[in-house]
Amino acid sequence: MSELIKNRYEFMFLFDCENGNPNGDPDAGNAPRLDPEDMHGLVSDVALKRRIRNYVQVAKDNQMPYSIFVEHATNLNRPITKAHEQTEGGLDTSGKGANKKKVEMARQWMCDNFYDVRAFGAVMSIGPNAGQVRGPVQLAFARSVDPILAMDISITRMAVAEDVKGAKSSEDIAKWEADQAEDKLRTMGRKALIPYGLFVGKGFISANLAEATGFTEDDLAILWEALLKMYEHDRSASKGLMTVQEPLLVFQHVGTDSNAEQRTRQAKLGCAAAHRLFDLVKVQKKEGVEAPRSFADYVVTVKKSELPKGVRLGFALCGDGGHAQVHWDDQPKRFENIVVE
Repeated sequence: MSELIKNRYEFMFLFDCENGNPNGDPDAGNAPRLDPEDMHGLVSDVALKRRIRNYVQVAKDNQMPYSIFVEHATNLNRPITKAHEQTEGGLDTSGKGANKKKVEMARQWMCDNFYDVRAFGAVMSIGPNAGQVRGPVQLAFARSVDPILAMDISITRMAVAEDVKGAKSSEDIAKWEADQAEDKLRTMGRKALIPYGLFVGKGFISANLAEATGFTEDDLAILWEALLKMYEHDRSASKGLMTVQEPLLVFQHVGTDSNAEQRTRQAKLGCAAAHRLFDLVKVQKKEGVEAPRSFADYVVTVKKSELPKGVRLGFALCGDGGHAQVHWDDQPKRFENIVVE
């Protein structure tokens, strides 16, 4: 494993959804999630973390030390129990509960072996107790730049899933099918989508919390890669075409003090408030565009000249071999609708 990260970061990323549902709301019949006051679209932090986990799981074959703790359709007590089995003293089956030292050992084993625990933290006090971890990487709800139009479209399903009463075999179901009128063997369905929406995601990385979980420079590089490619391995008909638009904007706190020790402390604590950095980026429709239908309909303006002292701006994008690379000096040339001032 590489060294722990030593800098605080904020980052901003843009992603869009074309003819799909970017984040269904269970409280609204799985319709696209909305802010009801202004009709801007929302994508939850949980949904974004799920896509990051899914990418890391695929890219790293779900192998330690990059395994995923919050895995789809699993029992979280299984890896927690294994943490106790793999640390000094083994699993306590007396029913008395683990002591503080044993909980700490299990917590450390989980941090060492599960990427999402090191990154996002976890509550592991369920079942065999492995404590709780505050993760250095946190995400806010993503929000669309403009109001979105949530549509509920009727579709025809050319088959049915009827529970045929009295059927005891496939032959019985086949006989039932033969007795039905053709229009009785199809049904109507619904599909929720938006024609287009461009969303802004914002995230935060704490070097201080990274010390507690062991979040390293290698882990950080994987995070940039996962953010840029998280929808490339998460395709479904319901989501339409979802794309993270390059580049990812990265604010790194580096400090200003001439004293190296003090500068290191500043880099960890940060040199500017997060909202001040995010306010340097403006995303607006191009003049004359009424109903955006692609990322090209927008212009992104980054006021690099107004960066606070002690903070530098980087542009992360996928380079050769698909690995993420952060360019700290200049804006990548190929992005015509991104203006750096």
